[in-house]
Amino acid sequence: MNPFGMRVQIGLEEKDVKYEYQVENLAGNKSELLLRMNPVYKKIPILIHGVKPICKSLVILQYIDEAWPASWPFLPSDPYDRALSRFWAEFVDKKIFDAGFRMIKSKGEGLEQAKRDMLENMGHLEGALKQMPKGGPYFDGEEFGFLDIAYIPFVTWFHTHEILGILS
Repeated sequence: MNPFGMRVQIGLEEKDVKYEYQVENLAGNKSELLLRMNPVYKKIPILIHGVKPICKSLVILQYIDEAWPASWPFLPSDPYDRALSRFWAEFVDKKIFDAGFRMIKSKGEGLEQAKRDMLENMGHLEGALKQMPKGGPYFDGEEFGFLDIAYIPFVTWFHTHEILGILS
């Protein structure tokens, strides 16, 4: 499972939502269901709630949070804190994932530049986390939430590639 799909699965599990998981072969022909439910990007993950498709993992997480509000919210209640969580989650997608993907796919100077970019990006994230006013074991303080769900699958993904010897 890719880190984007892992996010959705974590979000559904945390909200205790019953769901059916369907594997999609992205290397071969994409299924008719995928193409019909996500005709714009033609990518996973897709959450189909009833007959309505929701695409893009961060959008899906926000949808899950709003559609199943009975348990604690993923996003902080303060509008500024919510904006920060969304900003840093997008940063993970745009900067951390990009550098990590280039580390896996590159060699030579391209690999070295990707490593430098990753270190720089992780430094930005670490600095931002130190500035967040709430202490606690999670990004948003005492509660496991949106930014944790956005980030954790990438740690797992990179660690797996490291163990397999793809990252050195």
